[in-house]
Amino acid sequence: MKILLTGSNGFLGKLISLELEKENQIFGLSRNSGNYKVLLEKSVPVFIDHFDLVIHCAGKAHSIPKTEVQKKDFYDVNVLGTQNLLKGLDKSKLPKKFIFISSVSVYGKDTGSYIQENHPLQAIDAYGKSKFEAEKIIINWCEENNIICTILRLPLLVGKEPPGNLGAMIKAIIKGYYFNIGGGKAKKSMVLGKDVASVIIKVASIGGIYNLTDGHHPNFDELSLAISKNKNKKKPINLPMKVAFIIGKVGDLLRGKAPIDSLKIKKMTSDLTFDDTKARTILDWNPQSVIDYINKNKI
Repeated sequence: MKILLTGSNGFLGKLISLELEKENQIFGLSRNSGNYKVLLEKSVPVFIDHFDLVIHCAGKAHSIPKTEVQKKDFYDVNVLGTQNLLKGLDKSKLPKKFIFISSVSVYGKDTGSYIQENHPLQAIDAYGKSKFEAEKIIINWCEENNIICTILRLPLLVGKEPPGNLGAMIKAIIKGYYFNIGGGKAKKSMVLGKDVASVIIKVASIGGIYNLTDGHHPNFDELSLAISKNKNKKKPINLPMKVAFIIGKVGDLLRGKAPIDSLKIKKMTSDLTFDDTKARTILDWNPQSVIDYINKNKI
């Protein structure tokens, strides 16, 4: 197949490209590299090639906006960027299949257990809202043009040198300032980037909306211990809940100038897991445990 991959230079984009380039022709689109060098939030791409499948992996993530301008950046990149991509495809021969890499952030939940795809989309943060808006635009466009549409809602991505919160956690463990709270018992859904890449071709022909997780949902204690061993570091210390509560309140008073506040404490001590039964049933989704991967590979 001829495949257009947006965000081809990103963490997941590189893994998808590596997985698919052996048997398909990949056309990369990113800001500074690939076949199409385009800032999607600024301009409509002009495609000289025709594609069987489009994988829309480009987007803004991994930051917490503190100003209205920063919040608008999420809208511009994730919503306007998606609209411009579709406008560019409208002027070319339309693909038969379209995959959008979305996020579990669309559910708008900070706590919860085994949340399913039919849960209401209640995101109020800039990132989650922008992903939700992009989903709606893509679903409508695919319906109008009779294109097989797939939405993959991903939790924390894991792999070698991962971005976002996991990358920050690894850095903190290496430097010795990471700590667990209340025993680190809170469970979080995660998934290996390489497993997401491996299911792309199969799901592209089927379509649908899917949560993808490793099915294990490790807690912070398991995860920090595995990373510590991987990096040959001591196991992180544990802070009692009372101490963490006080630290969080101090962070609140500093209004964003401290690395920890009450909201972050709440997130670190609350379960947030997502149900991937639909993917396991329809796609035979059978991913590797994140902990098993970290125990066997350098990250």
